[in-house]
Amino acid sequence: MAKLWEKNIQVDAKVDAFTVGRDREMDLYLAKYDVLGSIAHIRMLQSVGLIEANELELLLVELKNIYQLAENKAFVIENGVEDVHSQVEQMLTAKLGDLGKKIHSGRSRNDQVLVDLKLFARAGIIDIVNAVDELFEVLISQSNRYKDILLPGYTHLQVAMPSSFGLWFGAYAESLADDLQVLLSAWKITNRNPLGSAAGYGSSFPLNRQMTTDLLGFDTMNYNVVYAQIGRGKMERTVTTALASVAATISKMAFDACMFTSQNFGFIKLSDEFTTGSSIMPHKKNPDVFELTRAKCNKIQSYPQQITLLTNNLPSGYFRDLQLLKEVFVPAFAELLDCIEMTSMMMAQVTVNTDILNDKRYDLMFSVEEVNKLTLSGIPFRDAYKQVGLEIEAGNFKPDKNIQHTHEGSIGNLYNDEIKAYKNDVLTQFNFEKVQLAERKLVE
Repeated sequence: MAKLWEKNIQVDAKVDAFTVGRDREMDLYLAKYDVLGSIAHIRMLQSVGLIEANELELLLVELKNIYQLAENKAFVIENGVEDVHSQVEQMLTAKLGDLGKKIHSGRSRNDQVLVDLKLFARAGIIDIVNAVDELFEVLISQSNRYKDILLPGYTHLQVAMPSSFGLWFGAYAESLADDLQVLLSAWKITNRNPLGSAAGYGSSFPLNRQMTTDLLGFDTMNYNVVYAQIGRGKMERTVTTALASVAATISKMAFDACMFTSQNFGFIKLSDEFTTGSSIMPHKKNPDVFELTRAKCNKIQSYPQQITLLTNNLPSGYFRDLQLLKEVFVPAFAELLDCIEMTSMMMAQVTVNTDILNDKRYDLMFSVEEVNKLTLSGIPFRDAYKQVGLEIEAGNFKPDKNIQHTHEGSIGNLYNDEIKAYKNDVLTQFNFEKVQLAERKLVE
């Protein structure tokens, strides 16, 4: 099947396979977003007189049919068809004849893929934000539930000072709230319309880019057409940086969980359905789900660097190198979403050890409490420190496990309500409803 750009010379089959690569596979994920972009584009074309009103109606019926195919996972890119844009145009042409060829007026596959990826990224960010919010609620709930259960805090992996499960769960909840701030920045950069930039230099057609911006629910357009094109790669890097921020939080929590479930710690116990056994050791219950979560999240943290390496030596303009961004970018959302959802399930069902401090190996973590008590009684801090240190060396230290931490964010004053309010304030700034309403209107 001829390419949209072919004239009289057919491309060598090996060259075709090499240049297309996995693009058709990745484009299946973009199909419904390509149709949304086309619906907005042809509405604009009709408004500026490039297609007739009756032609618009015919095109809209067929595009909405194709959208439903994509929505139902029934859209197929046929053998010999180069990409999703070509497939949609050829499906329209097969039904409507030459009318199907009119939808490409005033745009290039360059700005088509730009808008497809932004619409895809918007949907992916919505899913990730909702999943992060659910995990946050699990963690903040567990923090409140176990706020009075102490456990050792570590520095250098040495027993250091008293911590609590309230602090441990709550720390990762607040980390996710900060991750939502990074996602908000990525959302704002993503939610700008590149359509109408064509091959990166605009068009001599009298396009109305504000109209497509409004129809697709974007906040603004990418105003400069050259920037719209060179923004490819930047958007993907920015978004994967935000995904990597979430992944870093989950990876660290997964490491803690794996360590805390081991017999040498025994701080938490995972539900049996989240563990696996050994082929030769009948006693084993391995935290495989958390181990794989840690590995997957570490892999996700490499994606911004991969994107940087694909794009950092390119001048302005379009280059085929950019095609490979899809292979890194498109799967990233589903990979992270799986990790978030598994982590939510595990953390909701984790069992906490309430008797950790009965083990005498943790007695010395109360030494700082004793130093502080002596200091409050009037002894200079350095003298109090030395006094307690000598007691420890002589084997005479007796811990007082009734600690009093009252300042903001400490064991006795978690500030979880403030953390939740901070998270909710970030969530309100996304305004997903505007985007979702615009997309629904396009396909109704």
